[in-house]
Amino acid sequence: MIRPIMRDMFFLGQKSEEATDKDLPVGQDLQDTLKANQERCVGMAANMIGVKKRIIIVNLGLVNVVMYNPVIVRKDTPYEAEEGCLSLDGVRKTTRYQNIVLEYQDSSWKKHSQKYSGWTAQIIQHEVDHLNGIII
Repeated sequence: MIRPIMRDMFFLGQKSEEATDKDLPVGQDLQDTLKANQERCVGMAANMIGVKKRIIIVNLGLVNVVMYNPVIVRKDTPYEAEEGCLSLDGVRKTTRYQNIVLEYQDSSWKKHSQKYSGWTAQIIQHEVDHLNGIII
């Protein structure tokens, strides 16, 4: 289901709760909502569609990948970036890291540990910040 984009800063500023297998439908809603906004968006966190759970979706080029309970466990090489967000007007400066290691679960609840760099790492950091109540 395509969900409206949350713009309530109080809600977005709260930390998200751990996702469980009962939250799998939220992953589908994120897929539908990202697809509907694909011309102006490359990733989303569940709180952006009004669900306070640790779930993100990231465009990895040819596919959109839903990640449950993502945690950045390593990061290096900081740089300054400018980012926009569907939940906010305009762009803002923030610090990001060129390389990250992310641990997450897929929709079968299988654990993954994956290295990301560059643009993909930046998208993931933005979405994980959302889960932690951090707004750029």
